[in-house]
Amino acid sequence: MSEHDTVEQWVLPLVVRIERSAPPERTDALEAAALAVLALLGDARAAQGGEWAEAVRSWERGRIRKVVRRARGAEWRRVLDLPGLTVAHGTAEVRVHPPVPLDAWPRELARLQVSGTELADSAEPGPPGEGAVLWINPRLAMSAGKAMAQAGHAAQFAWWGAGEEVRREWRERGFAIAVRTADPADWAALSGGDLPVVRDAGFTEIEPGSCTVVADAPWLRPGGFRAGGSLRGAASG
Repeated sequence: MSEHDTVEQWVLPLVVRIERSAPPERTDALEAAALAVLALLGDARAAQGGEWAEAVRSWERGRIRKVVRRARGAEWRRVLDLPGLTVAHGTAEVRVHPPVPLDAWPRELARLQVSGTELADSAEPGPPGEGAVLWINPRLAMSAGKAMAQAGHAAQFAWWGAGEEVRREWRERGFAIAVRTADPADWAALSGGDLPVVRDAGFTEIEPGSCTVVADAPWLRPGGFRAGGSLRGAASG
């Protein structure tokens, strides 16, 4: 049994808006999920003394599990009434809520569906801009919801690996971040280097221990600031 399994399990709820007539682009949804996680981590309510601080610390002591559910119409409007933050990015809207115990979801969130997040891009995403890049494993097939959770993990690793000054500058730039599928020829070097790698716990869709996303940013490369301890850890969701 790992140390993650000896503490109460908490989960970070993420809700993506998927209207039948206008579903979001897949890449927009993945990037919105990453931005939503960063927005919550950088929010004053998640800092020491804030109203979400205790829940966030309890969650971070475990596997930083994230679960993505979908909502539309009246479901989405009910979600907006719960504590949380909404991120709008391109064609996507994602709502992130403070962490909750794994077996104590709010009813409005528990009733939402996990399935049905099969999103696609209408065109190939362009090259990433300046900032952090989250590289998706090109050899894994993941639903958009699964990939959103994995992108959220990688964004969190990038946040943990940044100093306060880097975090402040990154926040001022709107948390510049991109999610892209890695070139198969580059994946071995990316995932086998010194960058933070998300390894899935294997609860859904893929095998335990699978490397799903690599977080890449200037401050995560050799010579940049790196938080104490390893960021090549387990996550789930």
